[in-house]
Amino acid sequence: MKRQIDTDRFPEWQPFVDAVQQRRPDAGTWCEAWTVRDIVIHQAGNAEELARVLGAHLDGEPVGTRSFEEREAPLRALNDADLWDALHDRMATLNEVAAAGDEVPADTDVAWTGRTMKVPWFAEHMREELVLHGWDITGDRDIPAALQAALDQPWMTTHSVLAVGRPLLAKGAKQLRAGERIEARLRVPGADDVLLIADADQTSIGLADSEGPATLETDAAARVLLLWGRRPGDPSRICSRVGPETLGRVRRLLSGY
Repeated sequence: MKRQIDTDRFPEWQPFVDAVQQRRPDAGTWCEAWTVRDIVIHQAGNAEELARVLGAHLDGEPVGTRSFEEREAPLRALNDADLWDALHDRMATLNEVAAAGDEVPADTDVAWTGRTMKVPWFAEHMREELVLHGWDITGDRDIPAALQAALDQPWMTTHSVLAVGRPLLAKGAKQLRAGERIEARLRVPGADDVLLIADADQTSIGLADSEGPATLETDAAARVLLLWGRRPGDPSRICSRVGPETLGRVRRLLSGY
């Protein structure tokens, strides 16, 4: 009997499962060069590593975060059925570890890939992975209502900015030339701006009061997709008056991992 996964803790789990199971493992996705099977591998590795690192911290024996290749290589050797079982098993383990994390202060810092995350962010990060890679599988047109609702929620933007912001900009920042600097405000009406500042040496990302002209204006879901290097299917959801050169530089900065 399979262990249970708490859908209150991970409400995006079942919609992600449904999206995967409606497609062939070798079907392409919106995540460049990845098939549905590649996404399942990535998600199983994410769940395993989040549980491993948080669990070790809770046990008083912290461990470093492994690379994607280290955690995913054994999963690539599995056949499709065993891989699916592995994803479920690792999600169930993460569910148990996240529940144990409820017993420690929520503001406890845990080392994770060169930075720290708060204990509740570990489950939240997996939720975000389920939403984003669920979108990679379905695109805008077929996205399940629960995943679309999560994209619209403020917590998705807050987590992207506070927990994942720096690594999200790292790839794009490598393309900047010496002396080049980008400062941009990504605006959603009625919400805080996401403020980006980047040059060849350093980057910063944060939430800021909405003031002055926006570099681009969009809806909440599209802004999350942009932060993760994705592009909504309807380009008219992104509005800007800064001109193609500036907007192009910002879009290149937002190239995701």
